[in-house]
Amino acid sequence: MYDFAYEKPSSLADAAKLLSADGDAKALAGGQTFIPVLKQRLNRPSTVVDLSRLGLSGITVAGDKITIGAMTRHADVANNADIKAKIPGLAHLASMIGDEAVRHRGTIGGSLANNDPAACYPSAVLALGGTIKTDKRAIAADDFFQGMFTTALEPGEIITAVELPIPEKSAYEKFRNPASRYAIVGVFVAKFPAGVRLAITGASQGGVFRHTEMEKALSATFSPDAIAGIKTPADDLNGDIHASAEYRAHLIGVVSKRAVAQVA
Repeated sequence: MYDFAYEKPSSLADAAKLLSADGDAKALAGGQTFIPVLKQRLNRPSTVVDLSRLGLSGITVAGDKITIGAMTRHADVANNADIKAKIPGLAHLASMIGDEAVRHRGTIGGSLANNDPAACYPSAVLALGGTIKTDKRAIAADDFFQGMFTTALEPGEIITAVELPIPEKSAYEKFRNPASRYAIVGVFVAKFPAGVRLAITGASQGGVFRHTEMEKALSATFSPDAIAGIKTPADDLNGDIHASAEYRAHLIGVVSKRAVAQVA
């Protein structure tokens, strides 16, 4: 690693001040992506601002929404009784992130801020129509994810929580890389009274996205058969040593039907 200063503020205001004052400062949440990046010398921050003392963890239910603090660990999301009962697809998703060590260190806020194109959480937050709350504002999921490793966050802005509407039904399925457990293709589907939202991670060059053609078909008939004939173009999909763009296009159909079958 390169040399850097280390700060561990005890208030959100102090953390925001440290990050805003220095364009080369970086926030540290769970560190499951950031620390490997530092070890590989792919990032050279002047200061690392540790967010672990800010009290941003916890899960609460209020009316038809669940709010999850940004520093809540994956394992806590996976094991929370309210999430299991009300958004079981999210609990299932969290239980499949990385391995046990990663799930006990990684955080939902860190995952959303990083917006890795193969991460699981972005598909859930987008499919659920969630709201990302920061120290400055609230950002709708449809506006938050803006491309591979790119979000609507401004420099120095800190995610504090994510608010998720409770759907009638939800499910997550992924075809995962057996080594990293990242999604080669992951699909989150959420059924609401007003219709269905379905988001896909791991496949697109632009990161997580909603599959509007499938959403329309499933809103009319919530069944795997409703999307059986829908083909996804391979033009803008990732192709790498793990899967070609054409294979990912095929997997989108397969994994989406599996997700719908879970709850149909």
